[in-house]
Amino acid sequence: MTPVELSRTVLHAVRRAVDEGELSVTVPERAVVTPPGPGGCGDYATNVALQLARPAGQPPQRVAEILRARLLDEQQFTDVVVTGPGFLNFSLRGTATADLVEKVLRSGPRYGHATTGFSGTAVQISCPAEVRAVVVADTVSRVLRSQGHLVRTECQGRPAPEWESVLGADVTTRGPRIADTRGPRIADTRSPRLTDTHVHIAPVPAPADPLPLGRDAARWALLHPAAHDRPRMPGDHLVQRESNPLFRVRYAHARTRALLRNAADLGFHPEPGAVSEADALTVLIGDHPRVLAATAAHHTPDRLARHLLAVADAAMPLLPAVLPLGEEKPSAAHRARLALAEAAGTVLAGGLSLLGIDAPDHL
Repeated sequence: MTPVELSRTVLHAVRRAVDEGELSVTVPERAVVTPPGPGGCGDYATNVALQLARPAGQPPQRVAEILRARLLDEQQFTDVVVTGPGFLNFSLRGTATADLVEKVLRSGPRYGHATTGFSGTAVQISCPAEVRAVVVADTVSRVLRSQGHLVRTECQGRPAPEWESVLGADVTTRGPRIADTRGPRIADTRSPRLTDTHVHIAPVPAPADPLPLGRDAARWALLHPAAHDRPRMPGDHLVQRESNPLFRVRYAHARTRALLRNAADLGFHPEPGAVSEADALTVLIGDHPRVLAATAAHHTPDRLARHLLAVADAAMPLLPAVLPLGEEKPSAAHRARLALAEAAGTVLAGGLSLLGIDAPDHL
């Protein structure tokens, strides 16, 4: 069970308590799930009972006990414990890390993408003929498609040919015809029923021409800052050191690929299992589908870029412990760490691809 799936399970317990009259609250959109803090126990914990206590008019511990009774009915848990002022702590059946890693490796770079096909939403994206707006619009369309949306893009003006040939940003009019919301919807009657959404992309313009940076560095320079922030041009986007966030993300990915090659040379392969020393990384990997969904919903590729940087930074402390040292023989712990490292690399590669940035195996 991933943190996202666990969050849904917690919210289901809240809905049951509301439906059965034990809680009188509005069910929140999300229950935050993290590794247990000091005094906690198990695999994960949530503070949702503290969040609901005031609107429910009950003490947090009472709310936690109400939810605990319903969560214990779930087959995924071996135990649910209330600690501190009202934290719910979960012990999962099997190994939470192993289940998550298996899911990531099974999905590959499409981990976090929609698995049910077309979502029923058609999105019309427009942008001015400005380089940053075009790159952001192109990226938003990629992420929206990954979440099952139909997308049509168009530029209000003539984009420079180099924005496509060098930067890989294509916002020429394409995609299904989507009606203006002011009039009747125009759609092929053979298509499923559509919900039409119109989005205009207009971030703060780039202060300088990003083309000299090349595709990967230029796209990162334009996408990593929030839409209301001015990009740093040229900045240190080509510098191969830790001060460059793009370098950290791509370096972490390349390290995971190198570890897989080195492990194969030593005769062992990844095998999902428990990795207790990488809780933060596990939570971030588990949160990847939610980040993609939020990036699509809010049209904010900077959210995805920041998430990839957090995954890379959380992965780096794990990587030195992946391979056996000296005469040490590969163990189950080494295979589990290797599998988690591969999962982290998979998330980084998939996320960079959606940003239109290459994830090289060698750096």
